[in-house]
Amino acid sequence: MKKVFLALLMLAFGSAKAQNKPNIVVVLADDMGYSDLSCYGSEIKTPNIDAIAKSGVRLKQFYNTGRCCPTRASLLTGQYAHNTGLGFMTGFDQNSYGYRGEINKNCVTIAEALKPAGYKSYASGKWHVCANIKPKGDKNNWPLQRGFDGYFGILQGSASYFTPKTLTSGNKPLKIEQGFYLTDAIADSAVHFISQQNTKKSPFFLYVAYTAPHWPLHAKEADVKKYMSVYEKGWDKLREERYERQKKHGLVGDDIKLSPKDTIPSWDNIPVKDRAMWVKRMAIYAAQVDCMDKGVGRITDMLKKKGLYDNTIVVFMSDNGACAEYLSRSTPALETIGTDDSYESYRGYWANLSNTPYKEYKTRSYEGGIKTSFIVSWPNQIKNTGVILNNNQPAHVIDLMPTFLSVAGVKYPTIYNGNTINKVNGQDILPLLMGKTIPQRTLYWEHEGNMAILDNQWKLVSKSTEELPYQGAWELYNLKNDGSELNNLASKNPQKVKELEAKWIAWAKANNVYPINGTSMKKRGETFAREH
Repeated sequence: MKKVFLALLMLAFGSAKAQNKPNIVVVLADDMGYSDLSCYGSEIKTPNIDAIAKSGVRLKQFYNTGRCCPTRASLLTGQYAHNTGLGFMTGFDQNSYGYRGEINKNCVTIAEALKPAGYKSYASGKWHVCANIKPKGDKNNWPLQRGFDGYFGILQGSASYFTPKTLTSGNKPLKIEQGFYLTDAIADSAVHFISQQNTKKSPFFLYVAYTAPHWPLHAKEADVKKYMSVYEKGWDKLREERYERQKKHGLVGDDIKLSPKDTIPSWDNIPVKDRAMWVKRMAIYAAQVDCMDKGVGRITDMLKKKGLYDNTIVVFMSDNGACAEYLSRSTPALETIGTDDSYESYRGYWANLSNTPYKEYKTRSYEGGIKTSFIVSWPNQIKNTGVILNNNQPAHVIDLMPTFLSVAGVKYPTIYNGNTINKVNGQDILPLLMGKTIPQRTLYWEHEGNMAILDNQWKLVSKSTEELPYQGAWELYNLKNDGSELNNLASKNPQKVKELEAKWIAWAKANNVYPINGTSMKKRGETFAREH
């Protein structure tokens, strides 16, 4: 009788434990700079994302891969992008393991890995890890074929916010209804998925991958009007104001200076007749972030309405730094920019503001390209809330998979559907989120010939060139006292450069990075930009 009682007790405990597994919601912004949230220094109003930060923690030093689809591949799998086949971009098969143009079968997605723990999984928004985006053709790497139970969004890298051509639900195309706006639709879909959850049954994983604020500059008129007067100050003054707020927040200290503007002209030197268009570009961008924040608010409201918020891990981050790409399909008028009659970007002048205080942009491996705001809330577990963790222990997007598997009590598979699975490259950072320490490790980057290694406080970085071998000179920075990468120490410390270069080469050989392809957006042309 005693044995039976103990068996029943263990069974009851196991059942309760299964029910108490946390729900997981990951919200990913697209091309959003480090300082574009108000809780990271911005003048853009993001009260709902700020509220997540208030109920959780912010990290100072969290990294992505510097580009849309490689970050998505790493986030979904816990592997460096080259190990998934997406070291470059979707749809460009270069016939080498690291560059097949879509995720391979030697990785599992978070959705696939969580299934043994009873999780249901849903995705809403931008997918961007498959080669085929047409309804007819290979769907092996579409969301439903990679472990998700429901999907709504666009499969490619970018689209009109008002009339996206490849809107998809599950495996089927959807028609656009009048009054459609993609950012709202992504949030509405996420809210719907949450509303369908039975709190007494399966836990769930929800991946909300916004296209905002990625180009094209498309926003609702009412949202744009809110910000028109804000940006009349120009990028110089606003960048200084963001930096000062970051210092007050505790995001930057004496170790992180405001980086120079490179070749960006002074706002005072912009002809008065041209300023209105520049103001509106940034106002549209801010409106895109503002609308995304409202959607995040609807998502967290539904979690609370269903009684799920306290036991839900909510993560917010961006896929890369701000985007300096010059995109224009025509000469827009002030009245039409921001509408479906235009297809524009906000360009490097404003991207420099978005990346305050760092230098460089998306695709590059400087801090401005690979560093993201990172917020995590889990009320049931994270008790020291509202704080910024100055951990000096960098974390990376590859860490999300092992962290989620850890809290779900799931073992990372070595075989899945008969395929050998590459080892996970990330590590469990839950202790870090609790204010504790994690084992020291070295992190690595490569995209389009842009390379970097971060080893303790030392960072070795190289900016790609247009021609073979695509690799520029190594630059060496000590992030402990030069977090903005302003003082290149390579000539003063050649031995450290050799040491870190050797480590980077060993990593590259072991993680399918070679042969490096540095083909740039300029060489691929605007056709690729329009389609992705």
